[in-house]
Amino acid sequence: MKLTVIIPVLNEEDSLPVLLDELLSALRQNDLDASEIIFIDDGSTDSSWQRITEFAAAHPEVSGIRFRRNFGKAAALTAGMQSATGDVIMMMDADLQDDPAEIGAFLERLNAGYDVVNGWKQRRLDPWHKVYPSRVFNWMIGRLTGLKLHDHNCGLKMFRAEVAKEIRLYGELHRFIPVLAFARGFRITELVVNHRARQHGHSKYGVRRFLRGFLDLLTVSFLTSFGRRPLHALGGVGLFFFSLGGLGLIFLALLWLRMNLLPVIGLSALSITAEPIGSRPLLAYSIASLLLGGQALSLGLLAELIVDSSQRSDDIFSVREKT
Repeated sequence: MKLTVIIPVLNEEDSLPVLLDELLSALRQNDLDASEIIFIDDGSTDSSWQRITEFAAAHPEVSGIRFRRNFGKAAALTAGMQSATGDVIMMMDADLQDDPAEIGAFLERLNAGYDVVNGWKQRRLDPWHKVYPSRVFNWMIGRLTGLKLHDHNCGLKMFRAEVAKEIRLYGELHRFIPVLAFARGFRITELVVNHRARQHGHSKYGVRRFLRGFLDLLTVSFLTSFGRRPLHALGGVGLFFFSLGGLGLIFLALLWLRMNLLPVIGLSALSITAEPIGSRPLLAYSIASLLLGGQALSLGLLAELIVDSSQRSDDIFSVREKT
């Protein structure tokens, strides 16, 4: 088995030498001398890239990729997965909070029949304003996607190479790798890991991360549920508002008949006197509801045409094995 370790780097010059020593030691202890380590410099402004080039010159198993600017962690992981040649891929952060000594335990769990092993920082050494929102976020992911893990945000993950071939990362979807794999039928599990305190630098995440994370959660929830059948989502909304508007107009039509036609045929006792139909707010609401429903249905049909014209056969299903 060949292992590829992918490490996104952003201004971590002080952490990299220690991380590399720990990684090389862990690989030797697990008889993984043929493995590779890929550092992806995501637009660092310090001497991180210089360190990476020195590592690559001294160690044949180390290679580096340097971005022209900061493109984000998802882009860095995508570049690493495209360059990976291992049967198994492990991703970890470069800030020394992830412990390379966990590699053996991850491989053992993966060999137990799983495709993705997600780390769980059960004892998390982070400030409370990061811990508690993260717990709420993990609960929301479980409720909306059906995959209940304790720590979706953990940067320490291991998965088989075929998982990397079938999922696509953009924006900040890297934290949803287990969810994307789960939606394609891969077997997911989690493993309690040793979370260490940051020794150098500072955290790259701020308050905006939680807002972006919630929006990404909505994106993943929609993609995994309706990515191949958008009309089922937009069509349901469209039919609801279209029916609501239609019922409102039918009610107004019956009311108009009672007000205007019953006296003509001699049933004035059943007629009522009320304000004209055209001045009733219900008319405007019903027409707006009809238009909204029609637009939602139209968008759903257009989305279906886009999906049909762009989909590839290998994107519709996931094959585990052949015989």
